[in-house]
Amino acid sequence: MLTFLLWILAVILVVAGVVSLLKRRILWGIVLIIVGLLVGPGGVSIFT
Repeated sequence: MLTFLLWILAVILVVAGVVSLLKRRILWGIVLIIVGLLVGPGGVSIFT
């Protein structure tokens, strides 16, 4: 269950990062995408 929640959180963060990039908030978008990749269970999860 925790893995699923982390995956959902990661997807939300990456999507928010892409939207921020499209709105010309480059730094905030990059930060959100990196955090999303770190949180996601497919990446390097900071919770495990």
